[in-house]
Amino acid sequence: MKKTWIYIVLIIGGLTFVYPFLWMISATFKPEIEISNIGLWSGNFTSASYQQVFNKIPVGRALLNSLFVSTVVTLSVIFFGSIVGYALSRLRFFGRDIILSVILFTMVIPFQITLIPMYILMVQFGWVDSYLSLIVPGMITAFGILLFRQFFMDIPQDLIDAARIDGCNDFRILFQIIWPLSKPVIITVGIISFMSSWNDVLWPLIVIRAQELMTMPQLVTLFKTGGQAESQLGAELAAATLLAVPIIIVYAFFQRYFIESMATSGLKG
Repeated sequence: MKKTWIYIVLIIGGLTFVYPFLWMISATFKPEIEISNIGLWSGNFTSASYQQVFNKIPVGRALLNSLFVSTVVTLSVIFFGSIVGYALSRLRFFGRDIILSVILFTMVIPFQITLIPMYILMVQFGWVDSYLSLIVPGMITAFGILLFRQFFMDIPQDLIDAARIDGCNDFRILFQIIWPLSKPVIITVGIISFMSSWNDVLWPLIVIRAQELMTMPQLVTLFKTGGQAESQLGAELAAATLLAVPIIIVYAFFQRYFIESMATSGLKG
């Protein structure tokens, strides 16, 4: 009976959290007059809201832009973050602890403080209205470095010493020995980086003005605030659903590794 009540409570809690998302999806298929109802079912389901979104804004191009930018940023964060994390966890060199302290310090600086100098750099480089302005600033993150470092410190040093005896250099040790053992942390950093890049709105609004280069969150924001939605709640919810679905799919495929890494990467305390 005790387990039964626990499961009942968990089911109620799960439904409480998931119901707003289910309502959002169902509302996108309802006529505008029925959206205010909190129920999920309607006898007049229609795809008019999605048709309005696809007719008003280039959703397909925006999705491809977001997918391209987020994928490149994610791969870059994994590649460069693992290199720096390996250096800070396994190599001995002068100033290593100072570099780690500086990296940790940057994590407490709000991103908004760096917006103006970062934008000035993009203007000086001539990267405004280009993919470079969306990709380069996010190619390496302090959180990714820290997560890799904490995970690599749990790998036995004897394994690395044996590889060095066999003639492996540090790059071979990292990519051929440590990477295969680091699937959980790689996927975790990948998920976090992908979600962060995909959901970013403020920075694209600053550096991108050409509609063909806009990301999905930026386009959805302008669709809502720019008047293209014509105050139609169904169309706004349909655009938000199209924005959220890719992230949900990515997390659904890799959630097992995400949870495993959070339990083994040093964040457990």
